[in-house]
Amino acid sequence: MADALDFSASAEQLQPRLQAAVSEFIGEPVTIDQLRQLTAGAAAQTWRFTAQSQAGEQSLILRRGVDADQFAGALGKADEAKVIAAAVACGVSAPEVLGVLHERHGLGEGFVMSCIDGETLPPKILKDPRFESARAELAGQCGTELARIHSVPRTQVNHLAVNDLRGQIDFYEDSYRQFDHPLPVFEAAFQVLRRRVADFELPESSLALVHGDFRNGNIIVDETGLRAVLDWELAHIGDPMEDLGWLCVNSWRFGNRDKPVGGFGDRESLFSAYQAASGQAVDPTRVAVWELFGVLKWGVICLYQCHVHLSGVLPSVERAAIGRRVSECELDIVDLIDAGGELWR
Repeated sequence: MADALDFSASAEQLQPRLQAAVSEFIGEPVTIDQLRQLTAGAAAQTWRFTAQSQAGEQSLILRRGVDADQFAGALGKADEAKVIAAAVACGVSAPEVLGVLHERHGLGEGFVMSCIDGETLPPKILKDPRFESARAELAGQCGTELARIHSVPRTQVNHLAVNDLRGQIDFYEDSYRQFDHPLPVFEAAFQVLRRRVADFELPESSLALVHGDFRNGNIIVDETGLRAVLDWELAHIGDPMEDLGWLCVNSWRFGNRDKPVGGFGDRESLFSAYQAASGQAVDPTRVAVWELFGVLKWGVICLYQCHVHLSGVLPSVERAAIGRRVSECELDIVDLIDAGGELWR
């Protein structure tokens, strides 16, 4: 058996092994073409290609895991694929998983899924006139989709760990301390969150499947609105309000500060749609706690990305640029604590 190709492999090197794997997944010989890399993100590579078989041609996506960057307990690709399959089976809008890569395929960790057409780049989603009508509906559609995600039976995702607010505060504060780069605003944020964490702990029965990274940039949008939810590697069992708070973090508004939901909508539309679809009331205070934690979490991740670059582990201009966004998170934390008033006293 050939060794798995590393992440510098070219399309020409990937193609024969990928063709064999997809033939196995589909159950008949296929010819793949137009294989091209779309992203080489922090957690995975994404490749798009077409597969031609007797049944016809289809557009597919290959997701390959990057073993060197599993910060924050990101799922392995096999486990991520299992979550996506469970979500799709329960009516969540996400790509269908055709098959999971194994050692025999010689491609490393990953999976193949269907390709859903649409836009993922936030600047285009927020500015392109083509999506004007979609933007008007998008916050409500996100609320409905999150309700579907949170309704996936836990028995279908029993391989996921519980990751509540207290556990996440512990994890990110421990990580932050390891960088040996103290920031007064981050110190204050950890303190105010720890003062209130006991007030927002939930019983085990109230925890649900949480996407963990539901935001503008991880959704596919077309002229009608939300088409699919992507990037499930941070999925876990936790407080459903975490996903709503994360979606409202200012970093995902991409400059549209007056549109708290992804830069395209308002909290009222998000909350009302979620309540209508789930039958569960939204607790705005818990969402606010998760939003503050989300900003702090993103700030620690920015520090981590900078550390990965500066340490020489994975040098990258993109990682260095992300590291410079720490200051944005500091400003957002100050704004949220100030606006929260008695919540943080």
